[in-house]
Order: sequence, then C-alpha cells, then structure tokens
Amino acid sequence: MGDILSQNEIDELLKALNTGEIDVHQMQATNEERKVKNHDFRKPNKFAKDHLRTLEIIHENYARLITNFLSGYLRALVQVEVISVEELSYYEFNNSISNPAVLGIVDFTPLSGTVLVELAPNIVFALIDRILGGKGSSTQKIREYTEIELAIIERILTQLLNLMREPWENVTQIKPKLDKIETNAQFAQIISPNEMIALITLSCKIGEIEGMINICIPYPVLENVITKLSTKFWFSMREKAATEESKETLEKKIEGTIVPIRVVLGRAELTVGEVAEIQIGDVVQLDTNVNRDLAVYVGDIYKFNARPGVKKNRVSVKVTGVIREEEENG
Repeated sequence: MGDILSQNEIDELLKALNTGEIDVHQMQATNEERKVKNHDFRKPNKFAKDHLRTLEIIHENYARLITNFLSGYLRALVQVEVISVEELSYYEFNNSISNPAVLGIVDFTPLSGTVLVELAPNIVFALIDRILGGKGSSTQKIREYTEIELAIIERILTQLLNLMREPWENVTQIKPKLDKIETNAQFAQIISPNEMIALITLSCKIGEIEGMINICIPYPVLENVITKLSTKFWFSMREKAATEESKETLEKKIEGTIVPIRVVLGRAELTVGEVAEIQIGDVVQLDTNVNRDLAVYVGDIYKFNARPGVKKNRVSVKVTGVIREEEENG
C-alpha cells in the first residue's frame, strides 16, 4: 500500500514539480538505482539461517551432555558451551588447523559421508594429564602425541561421540562411529576443498585450561535431512515426543521412585526433666483419641487418614481417607 498515492499526495507532488522543488532528472536517477547483492560463486550459501540455528540448538544440548560426562569422568570442574555456528568452505577450515592436531574422522551412519571433530592441543593434553592422575594441566610446548596418548584420546572421543545420539534424535537416529584419528590436517581431506560445511565451535574449559572443540559437518552429510533442520520442525517434533513417548517413560520412572511414608500416632509435650527421668515401662500419654484417625505423611505432605491395627502379626494402618490438595490448603 506504500506505493499507492492518494489524490492529495498526487496534487502535492505535481505542485512541487511545477515550483521546482523536485528535480525530475534526480527522481529518475533515484528510481534507476538498484540494490546489488554480492554473490561469490566459489562459496555458494547452502545453509539457511534457520538451519544454522537448529544446529546451534542441537549442539547446545550436546555441550550440556559433554559437561556432565567430563565433570564426572575427570572428577573436575568442566564447562562446555557453544561459541558459534557458521558456514564456510572446507578449505578455510582445513587451512586454519595447526599441526600436530587431533582430528577424529567420524562415520555419521545412517547419513552418508564423514564428519570431522577437532580437539585443541591444550585440551587434549589437559585431558590426558587428568586421566593419568595429574591436576589437568597442559604442556607448555606442543609436541607429537605418543601411541599411549592417542589410545587414551581415542577412548574419550568414542564416548563423546556416543553422546551425540540423544541431541540428534529429533532429526535422525544417528550412530556415529570413530573411524580413525589423524594428527596431520593434510591427511584429513574428507571432502572437496570448495565444498561448504557447517562449523560448530565449542568452548571447553577444564579447570584453568580453556580450548576449542570444532565439529565440521559437510553439507552432503546433511543434504538428505536438511528439511528437518528447521526450528519449526524441531520444536514440533520435540513437543510431540514430550506428549507421547516421554510421558510414558516419565510415568514408569515415577512409579519406581521410593518415597518415605510415616504415621503420626500422636504428640505429647514433656519438659526436659520429664524426658530425662523416663524409664522402661513408663507410659507417655498422647493427644490422640483411640477412636480418632491417624495422620499419614508422604514425605512431609499430609496425604491420608488411617486407623491403627495388626496384619499378619505386624503393626499396620488401614487407610480410611485421602486428603486432597484443596482440603489440605483449606
């Protein structure tokens, strides 16, 4: 509606033209100007902002799982969070890797292709030092990794990859598997250098040591599920799972939860002197009548009324009423 002029606006415009307030040539030059957007054919954009946002949500959940796992595994304070999710060419990413490096080449079954996971050297040495009984300090000088160190990192990477399954389950049921570990970026050419990738950068802090974990996901790996990488689809799937499958799972877990139940037979008030003089055989008179119901507590919540009795030679109570929430508040 902004391009349609009213009669008054047309009259004002004609008046301005007649008086010379507006130059016709200037108006034509303005109309001929068009906004030009640069397009680099060497780096075509394949990921929409919505796709990158969904990948960020997935890896925020993944970062939380890594934090919990490493904190328990290392018995140290670990904090992992997503720093950025961006699209760039594989050449740019591969060219930024310094040697020696820890590059996990991961089979992303059932998705086709492989994914690359890079661990920063200072994080790698901090992990190794902590696992071998140290304080989790990193080395001052970056050096080549020994076979024992690579075996330790391979075990850690395998466990970190297993944690990927849960965050990705709303997109697809992935089964990531570590194929091998490379320490030289030149031997980690998993795709064409000009292919576009989604690079997820995580910040990992172990004690006082802080470094990066990069997850490189090429576009061909996600091509078959790219339509599911939208926030609309993501939240609809998460809501559906929460109302159907998760509800049943939650009910089963709650049913198996152990809660304390106690019955209050009655109360009595005694002085400290009377309590000190109590002997075996003494009777303490309670404030409860024999014909009155007893209060049954679940945890600290008053939930039932009951009558005392004996069942199979064991002291028991028989529930005579349920205390509803509105009755308790009333």
